[in-house]
Amino acid sequence: MMVTVLTVILNWRTAEMTLRAAEAALRAMEPVEGAIVIVDNDSGDGSFEMLAAAVAQRGWHRVRVVQSGRNGGFGAGNNFGIRSGLPDGSKPDFVYLLNSDAFPAPDAIRALRDHLLAHPATGLAGSYIHGPDGQAHRTAFRFPSIASEFEGAVRFGPVSRIFRRKIVAMDLPTQTTRVDWLAGASIMMRQSVLDQIGLFDETFFLYFEETELCHRAAMAGWPTDYVTTSRVEHIGSVSTGMKTWARVPGFWLDSRAHYFRKVHGRAYAALATMAHVAGGLLWRARLLVQRKDRGDPPHFLRDLVAHALRSPQRPAPLQTKPAE
Repeated sequence: MMVTVLTVILNWRTAEMTLRAAEAALRAMEPVEGAIVIVDNDSGDGSFEMLAAAVAQRGWHRVRVVQSGRNGGFGAGNNFGIRSGLPDGSKPDFVYLLNSDAFPAPDAIRALRDHLLAHPATGLAGSYIHGPDGQAHRTAFRFPSIASEFEGAVRFGPVSRIFRRKIVAMDLPTQTTRVDWLAGASIMMRQSVLDQIGLFDETFFLYFEETELCHRAAMAGWPTDYVTTSRVEHIGSVSTGMKTWARVPGFWLDSRAHYFRKVHGRAYAALATMAHVAGGLLWRARLLVQRKDRGDPPHFLRDLVAHALRSPQRPAPLQTKPAE
């Protein structure tokens, strides 16, 4: 029986890089049945027209370019691509999400497909991610918790040792293994699992959407695997500008709050925030006597507390990069 993969690449004002990602994906899709869909997430800068023209000019018959019509964020844009299905309107067996600044090795997509075929109890599988310099990126994680919020904020070795099994960012796995969740830069999902649990929660604009989806899948009995034989180069934060944030934007705070409230309830979310604030205050007390980088953007604790005290609001559409 023919097994099909739909590769979804989400573009927002990175048309040239998206074409690079699509070109790499095309090479990786050569031994794989299926198609590629590029979703322009209402860039408003001519990206859609540029992408459509370039795909036609290059004769990429396995690639379609579609316009989402609104910038609803990462989850909404990928949902649009997933719902578009294969060119004939049918559903694929697997959906593969690839960031517009990520470039799979020639066998990367096949490796994920083959892993899911060989492990029918696994619902999602993601790649080993590395930067242009070859350095591995930490993309395998545990689910966030009250303990992880305190540990991450306090930055104190003895506390980290106590909560070592709660730290969100796992030590880099050296072999294929089960994890709680993976970054969405390169991840493959069973269409049947998505049919069962639903697509991305579009309340999330950016961040935590893949965390919540993996958690929802795990609760339905579909775990996630980190596959070291699937290798993908990733630049990172090209569309979001995260590396140059001067201040944590409201949509990140909205997403964090929505994750904890949806997964654990409001009381747990409040305790998670209190744990983070307590750890952050202890860390800042140490900074009074130690010369260390604060590690947080300016006003982070203040913004976190203020956000927790006011009514949660859906993130506003992102019309410019957060850094601008």
